[in-house]
Amino acid sequence: MSKPSPELGPAQYGDEKKYIAGADIKDTVVSSPTLSERSNTEDEDELLAKNPFLDPVVAERWRQTYEDATYESRHVFDPTLTWTEEEEKAIIRKLDWRVCLWACVMFFSLQVDRGNLAQAVADNLLQDLGMTTDDYNYGNVVFYISFLLAELPSQLVSKKIGPDRWIPMQIMLWSVVAISQCALTGRSTFLATRCLLGLLEGGFIPDIVLWLSYFYTSRELPVRLSYFWTSLSLTTIITSLLAFALLRLRGVNGWGGWRWLFLVEGLITLTIGIVSFFMMPASAVQTKTWFRPKGWFTDRETAIVVNRVLRDDPSKGDMHNRQAITPRRLWESMKDYDLWPLYAIGVIAYMPQGPPFVYLTLTLRNIGFDALTTNLLTIPASVLHIISLIIITRIARRFNERTFVSMLQPLWTLPCIIALRFWPNVVKDQWGTFALTTVLLSYPYCHAILVGWTSQNSNNVGARSVSASLYNMAVQLGNVFSTLIYKEADKPLYHDGNTKLLIINILSIALFLFTKAYYIFRNKQKKAAWDALSTDEKNHYTSTTKLQGSRRLDFRFAH
Repeated sequence: MSKPSPELGPAQYGDEKKYIAGADIKDTVVSSPTLSERSNTEDEDELLAKNPFLDPVVAERWRQTYEDATYESRHVFDPTLTWTEEEEKAIIRKLDWRVCLWACVMFFSLQVDRGNLAQAVADNLLQDLGMTTDDYNYGNVVFYISFLLAELPSQLVSKKIGPDRWIPMQIMLWSVVAISQCALTGRSTFLATRCLLGLLEGGFIPDIVLWLSYFYTSRELPVRLSYFWTSLSLTTIITSLLAFALLRLRGVNGWGGWRWLFLVEGLITLTIGIVSFFMMPASAVQTKTWFRPKGWFTDRETAIVVNRVLRDDPSKGDMHNRQAITPRRLWESMKDYDLWPLYAIGVIAYMPQGPPFVYLTLTLRNIGFDALTTNLLTIPASVLHIISLIIITRIARRFNERTFVSMLQPLWTLPCIIALRFWPNVVKDQWGTFALTTVLLSYPYCHAILVGWTSQNSNNVGARSVSASLYNMAVQLGNVFSTLIYKEADKPLYHDGNTKLLIINILSIALFLFTKAYYIFRNKQKKAAWDALSTDEKNHYTSTTKLQGSRRLDFRFAH
């Protein structure tokens, strides 16, 4: 990123700012008006909430923090920079097209290679390889355990070399394994490829979340993550249509249709991985490169992108984007017990719908639908899932409420699980069973809200990197447990399995309520301790405390 050009003067940045072109942050001369000079109508707390750097003590402390961390965007940090609402909306649209859209494309590549197994088993993969549904379960367990184990190491690598480098490498590596699945010979090669896919794909999601957090504020991130997870359902739709075509190739070259499925979709993923090297800048100030000489933003737009993110969360600049997480910082983040309720939700919340989703194609085949029809019948649930996901995430943002909105997910699935457990015609009524599973899998997915919630409550780049991995590890741990709920001996009604899902669903609702109460309690504790300090003591604490992340007294948990 080149330094701001000389023509960027006070007329473009606002009358409050004096700017020395090309200067580093320590050479920038800032005219910093007092709060009273800025507005006679706005409350001081509202002004500070919008821009905490209006307090000169806070601004100077963070200025020094960014210098010490050699934060890559420190040269455009400006406490007095102003911009219009129209400018900000235009920049967000540009971010959505350039950053969020490609994140969705990359997530498509992930879901293609981890989700096409369900389509493959609809085409007699198990019979061709001489395996049972228990072997299918073992393969999923191996995948999820491998995925879980790779989460934190992958995030540490990403933080060291940058997600813009690591993510494309990941995609290319796992695409090679995905392609190799077209040569599966039996149970051992099936389990081996499941393991390798899990190890290479693990960490991809928190890596992407970290990259997105460089460009979006905490309020914007959950909505963008909802687009991100919308691509999961879109992938299911697209790959179901692809499967409808590719499975028809059964017999060509003596191959089963599922072999062609793995080959073609793996090649699609490989292409996305190669292109990703050219589509992921390291940060907002690093979009200019030899193949993109003009970059994505003007100098003014770059300053706005950086400062709007820092004003939302100043801690996003306390590490640079090629800085490794130290063992001490890793340990401090791991023992942050205030985030444990969110990790617990990650384990429990997605288990009730897990087995019905994994077994969807097998269930539809078992009640009489053929392989091609089965793949088409997975599409309605995916379409409804997209709609409910976007709605629930926007509701959370509109009302700034996370717990009760997220709790709509287990409240939605509860009556469906009850019906699965007690409806006697679950394997006799073809279309009734299809309708029930479609409604169940159309649930309002709260994952985007939870990821953003965990990120916001981390309050630190290093802690955010670790917490994103730990949360996703918790989700994968829940996936491991969920794959063991439906067993061969319990088919076709899965009464025992659905009883367990019902209990877990009720536990999930209770856990959401506990988390809400816990964060309200912790915020009251912090507020009482903070209010007990004098103004001088607060200033001294702000400028000298070594506490980071959510441990700070002046931090409040979102809920």
